[in-house]
Amino acid sequence: MEMSLKKTPLYNNHVSLGAKLVPFAGYEMPVQYSSGITSEHVAVRNEAGLFDVSHMGEFFVKGPDACRFLQFLTTNDVSTLTVGQCQYSLLCQDDGGIIDDLLIYRKSQEYMLVVNAARKQIDWEWLQRFAGDFEVELTDKSDKTGLLALQGPKSQEIIDSMTDLNLDDISYYHFSEGEIAGVNAIISRTGYTGEDGFEFYVDAGSTVTLWERLLDIGTPFGLKPAGLGSRDSLRLEVGFALYGNDLDAVHTPLESGLNWLVKWEKGDFVGRDAL
Repeated sequence: MEMSLKKTPLYNNHVSLGAKLVPFAGYEMPVQYSSGITSEHVAVRNEAGLFDVSHMGEFFVKGPDACRFLQFLTTNDVSTLTVGQCQYSLLCQDDGGIIDDLLIYRKSQEYMLVVNAARKQIDWEWLQRFAGDFEVELTDKSDKTGLLALQGPKSQEIIDSMTDLNLDDISYYHFSEGEIAGVNAIISRTGYTGEDGFEFYVDAGSTVTLWERLLDIGTPFGLKPAGLGSRDSLRLEVGFALYGNDLDAVHTPLESGLNWLVKWEKGDFVGRDAL
């Protein structure tokens, strides 16, 4: 492996579990574990799988113009979000080409943007390019954040005993903040597999604790650690787009089958005229 590759907080856990590590978006990431991609894929469809996605980027936007800033920079309608809700959206260039697809979380005092690992620097520079025109404060917490994805039909059953939150109150594309296994987390009912599941945003230093606790509790339910290989096959099976494969800067949302993410009625946004 190249010495320049970064590692997530779970690197040693992946090694001990026999993961095959590959370069991905500047990180050493597990493509599969000892059971293999097919086994991991089936586990997610029938029981559950646990993914390390700590390589993703997390940017925070706050200030009086935070909503207006994001309305201008993204194609979806941020103004429709209530606190505790998130949405799928796009960043576009002036010519309408897609810079990245992302999730936008509305918290009580700020917004959190979750961006693709390979596009973090490009996205950050794009946001900063426009920030001076708005009263906003941008913070990059990517390296301070761990992100785990528990996916599969048994996900809620696995974590019910690990949190005091009523998970039935967290609907799809909504989130809550609380403790899971004693770890403070944003608990989001989102994912990239087409199955029910949760994503946990935690302090980077708590990532190992939560990963190990989830595997301890979940293994009797059929939970397996899952790598990038099954993540890709699962998202392909349900038709979710992958930036760099299905989306890129030379194609617009309209050309990429994502016209449903373009909200014309919200007013001006970057790329609108070209689209």
